Amino acid sequence: MIDKVLIVDDEFLIRQLLEETAARRGIESVTAGSGEEALEILAKQDFQMAFVDMKMAKLTGMDVLRFAREKCPDMLFVIMTAYGTIETAIEAIKLGAFDFIIKPFSPDQMDIVIEKGRLWLQMNETNQYLQKELAGSNTDADDPAIRAVGSCDKMAEIHRLIRRVANTDATVLITGESGTGKEMIASELRNIADPAEKKPYIKMNCAAVPENLLESELFGHEKGAFTGATERRIGRFELADGGTLLLDEIGEISMAMQSKLLRVLQESEFERVGGTKTIKVNVRVIATTNRDLKAEVVKGNFREDLFYRLNVFPIHLPPLRERNEDAVEIATYFLKIQEKKLKRRLDFAPSAIDIIKTYRWPGNIRELKNVIERIAILEDGPMIEAAAFPQDISKGKNIPLQGSSESVQAQDSGNESLNLAEIEKTTIMKALKRTGGNRTRAAELLGFTPRTLRNKLKEYNDLPAEYLADGQPSGN
Repeated sequence: MIDKVLIVDDEFLIRQLLEETAARRGIESVTAGSGEEALEILAKQDFQMAFVDMKMAKLTGMDVLRFAREKCPDMLFVIMTAYGTIETAIEAIKLGAFDFIIKPFSPDQMDIVIEKGRLWLQMNETNQYLQKELAGSNTDADDPAIRAVGSCDKMAEIHRLIRRVANTDATVLITGESGTGKEMIASELRNIADPAEKKPYIKMNCAAVPENLLESELFGHEKGAFTGATERRIGRFELADGGTLLLDEIGEISMAMQSKLLRVLQESEFERVGGTKTIKVNVRVIATTNRDLKAEVVKGNFREDLFYRLNVFPIHLPPLRERNEDAVEIATYFLKIQEKKLKRRLDFAPSAIDIIKTYRWPGNIRELKNVIERIAILEDGPMIEAAAFPQDISKGKNIPLQGSSESVQAQDSGNESLNLAEIEKTTIMKALKRTGGNRTRAAELLGFTPRTLRNKLKEYNDLPAEYLADGQPSGN
């Protein structure tokens, strides 16, 4: 959610344009007419996003970016300039800028950037938050990634695989359901390979970019390549040259884009949109997806040759229900983070631990984190009882885990369905009912992307027509 942005530009008309664009989306904005004023504001206020002019009198946009990188590491930083060059763009991205915009631009262009930022924050909220909280703690005895996503035998094996592949140039495909911590595993892999963070590490959320802009985002474009392409723009592959490119949610890209991506992975070369010059790059690719790409290949939705090109070194993250021994450890970790933030003692009573152990957590770690945060805010402590959990979760504790004695009894009695697809479908229907059919809000509640939810709904043949339509139900 983006509810507050900082706008820094020495031109009044630019500030006014951005203020009006933010206001249309219901976003509060604070403006600064110089880099010095921006630093004063950043020292006192928090923002999710900042739009900063590159060229200003004393402190430049790059100066502000360097300050923001240290003081506001979670803020999305967008550089604006009328003097764009490849060199300045690369420097800005390496310093941590989220995007790089060439003046003049239209309100529609800014809408797209804000929407990209909103989706990026939504998709990466859990991982970004954990990385911030865990900064500075990285020893073999207290590995933050293991603590964050569990330390059962399955996860220990995953971390062993990461250590084996980290210092190679092999392409890695990380699979797993939404909310299992795939991007965190990618970050751990990169941190082992490049602990000093000297090489580029560029992230690209394929699900967060409109289809018609994805090619430009990946490969860049030349001036005049299409309407609105007023200046040359370099893409993520070019920015990642010599380093790593994370392609998050790779399963969401179209067949046409899959063909173009395959060529880059095979030949390490591409052309910008509208360009004729072939650009050679040396990029290590890490891809993540919540889809079963083998099944997508069979359905004809994903290229088989691209799948094998990506699947050089596969790492699969199991869902939380398959490693329920981790649930209490992870929940306790999240609770301790809240205990520190809220400055009051918090702990789980045995009844709460029983719910955490037995609930299936269809939204995985993301759902668990959100539930614990909500409970910690509402409860005074020090002991959190079962009654503190939402009713649907406290009732869900009676759904036995597969393989337990309770599971066998349930199968024998025929009173409880253990079909995971049916459980997922039921959970999706509950989310849609709770949000009045609003698929965007339901996707946020479930920890899905809107596109993932839409694709899952298309698989169901017995739903009301309004849930299967391409448009959004009323209320969206």
